[in-house]
Amino acid sequence: MNKSMLIGIGLGIAIASGITAIASDGMSLFSTQPKYAEVVSVTPVKETIKTPHKECQDVTVTHKKPVKDQHQITGSILGAVAGGVLGHQFGGGHGKQLATIAGAAAGGYTGHEVQGHLQNTDTYTTTEKRCKTVQDSSEKILGYDVAYKVGDKSGNIRMDHQPEKQIPLDDKGQLIVTAPVTPSK
Repeated sequence: MNKSMLIGIGLGIAIASGITAIASDGMSLFSTQPKYAEVVSVTPVKETIKTPHKECQDVTVTHKKPVKDQHQITGSILGAVAGGVLGHQFGGGHGKQLATIAGAAAGGYTGHEVQGHLQNTDTYTTTEKRCKTVQDSSEKILGYDVAYKVGDKSGNIRMDHQPEKQIPLDDKGQLIVTAPVTPSK
């Protein structure tokens, strides 16, 4: 064997061993497997949260005072007396008696009506606290529905964080969906 041939065989074995080592490591120079999935769309998944709370305000309330003389007897009597005295001023003889009776009747009716009107308008006001339950609404993001594409294959996944434009793939072509670590301050 000549020396050139031995050098050629040695170089061939060395090159073949190097290519085999690279190919068995999964890092083949000739691999066509993509390293990233392209993000096609991202849709936030939201939940509406309703939180009840009490709202109170002071309100002015008008109350009718309690009636002490429900049948307006006092007004009727005082009106009858005043009407009788006034009616007694007119006429003479039997006419005076008729005028007194008519004055007492008219005065009694008028006194009854006046007392009733006064009782209906006899009011007082208070301030009361009125409360009602009101619902506050807020939204919470539960995650993100992500549509992605790896080569010519499409897929969907729900992630707990919003992804960038690409999602990295592991050496088996599976998505790596762990949340990115933010540096601490």
